Amino acid sequence: MNNYFLNPDIFSPDVKQEPIRVGFGRGLKAAGEVNDKVVALCADLTESTQVHLFREAFPNRFIQVGIAEQNLAAVASGLACAGKIPFAVAYAAFHPGRNWEQIKTTVAINDQPVKIVASHAGVTVGPDGATHQMLEDIALMRVMPNMIVVAPGDSIEAEKATKIIAENGKPSYLRLSREKSPIISTDESPFEIGKAYILRDGTDVSLLGTGIMTYQLLVAAKILAERGINAEVVHVPTIKPLDDETILASSRRTGRVVTAEEAQIAGGLGGAVAELLSMDLPTPLLRIGITDRYGESGTPHELLEYFGLTGERMADKITEFVHNKAQYHREY
Repeated sequence: MNNYFLNPDIFSPDVKQEPIRVGFGRGLKAAGEVNDKVVALCADLTESTQVHLFREAFPNRFIQVGIAEQNLAAVASGLACAGKIPFAVAYAAFHPGRNWEQIKTTVAINDQPVKIVASHAGVTVGPDGATHQMLEDIALMRVMPNMIVVAPGDSIEAEKATKIIAENGKPSYLRLSREKSPIISTDESPFEIGKAYILRDGTDVSLLGTGIMTYQLLVAAKILAERGINAEVVHVPTIKPLDDETILASSRRTGRVVTAEEAQIAGGLGGAVAELLSMDLPTPLLRIGITDRYGESGTPHELLEYFGLTGERMADKITEFVHNKAQYHREY
């Protein structure tokens, strides 16, 4: 059942860590080498979003729009209309935080293959605080018709996702984090838009994670095993379209579901899974993430701990959930 190639050093204290945005930078440059229609646009954040790799390789295919995110979306849409494959890159707090309407009217309504790349998403932006910790973006982009939504689990997967969305012919949203995070996958690990992957088989509860939360759920599952709870871990890098088949199959096996995301649980991955289960399989569900509030200033680890998003903190919540919620059965 589990045919995913996990990093064998994933639980080592010396597990390799790398910012997810770095994988995007490599993937963008590689996509540009394969297809000369790929162009990149940035809102004055070239180095921090890793677009500088593309700019240095293809200076004539790079546009610096400055601090003008609304214009960023509109210009990218125009380039797509002219036959290019534009990657429009900025911080998530401003893109889609500031230009959601322009993305909707110029990109999504026209079904233009613009790639909306949002770096520095989630609370792990750290000291920049609530104004720069974009927590609503998954919900915002998931409700937009025609939009693909992807949150890679590590830098290797981000590189793969970037290459794939460059060729998918669709408006696509790619969510990237700022801080270094453990590499959970390998070069041989599968990645496909619209697919979720079982990383660990289990029978007592399904743990569904996206982005950097998948690693934390693997840590939680290890702790839960020591408590006699056999957790199945499912990595959900594509939030839209959701892999209904894999999620429902896992839910049927375990009878309980937990979602985890470094974002608002309202409308995000937790919301998407709640909608799916309520229609097709009324399974007990625990949503872990940010609950109707804004971020705080602190180090990335302090914030993950504070918001209960570390593997250790989630293991405690999941233990209580498993002990208090009966598993789904057909007569539930």
